[in-house]
Amino acid sequence: MKQHISYADLHVHTTFSDGAFTPEEAVAFAREAGLCAISITDHDMTDGIEPAIARGGDCGVEIIPGIELSSEITNANGGHTELHILGYLIDWKNEEFQKTISLFRKARTQRAAIIIEKLALIGIKLDEARLKKIAGGGAIGRLHFAKVLVETGFAGSITDAFQRFLGHGKPAYAPKMALSPADAIRLILDTGGVPVLAHPLYVHSTNANIITELVELGLKGIETWHSKHPPAAVKKFADIAFELGILSTGGSDCHGSFANEPPMMGKIKIPYHTVVELKKCKSKIIEENLKKRG
Repeated sequence: MKQHISYADLHVHTTFSDGAFTPEEAVAFAREAGLCAISITDHDMTDGIEPAIARGGDCGVEIIPGIELSSEITNANGGHTELHILGYLIDWKNEEFQKTISLFRKARTQRAAIIIEKLALIGIKLDEARLKKIAGGGAIGRLHFAKVLVETGFAGSITDAFQRFLGHGKPAYAPKMALSPADAIRLILDTGGVPVLAHPLYVHSTNANIITELVELGLKGIETWHSKHPPAAVKKFADIAFELGILSTGGSDCHGSFANEPPMMGKIKIPYHTVVELKKCKSKIIEENLKKRG
């Protein structure tokens, strides 16, 4: 008798950060894709978790409360390398946690205003009402700007918009607020959450020494499977995770429909066993937190 395997996608964005799906739409798509669980991992905010849980309860999709925090390290050239830390099974209602990430919401609003000003300086005036509509009530991010730039004919594609205007060093680039990796990991651990390094290949974090240092800071896993990780990278990060005794997780990094391509949710199928391991890890973190607090 063939054993049935349930699958999860542990990296999904909604309109509350830079995704095209509302939380409810993300859950509905997950069900259609045959997933039993997804994690809502919006950038630096948790507003999408509650509505996703409500919709998930109606259609039988488990929601893993999550977040994707931005952090930066100084690289060997004196520049900055961006690292994203995923937090799984976080206590997103924790007051101190919400106070901290509220600073990110304010910073995102300020960043959007700076980008609008920089675009205006090069003769591109965007409709702010349209930006807000595309953002769906969430924070306006660079992807929303890119979509409007394509709509208005200033860019030929999302990629073009980033390469010409929004990317690092381009005319409308504005840095975003970022924690140190240590602070990001600690913030997640303090809520009883499980910190995991997101898409290590995508952010050029292929140096095993960097990952080892993050583990010493409390990192509990690596996003081994990701939509932009070729098989060689998957093997590399799975081996590193095994050697360091930490978890291998994964997800599609779904942002909904993108550049007329179908949503990526479900393209990376993670066995539900990974969710079980995350829950076990969370239990150990809670025990450790209780011991520290005496």
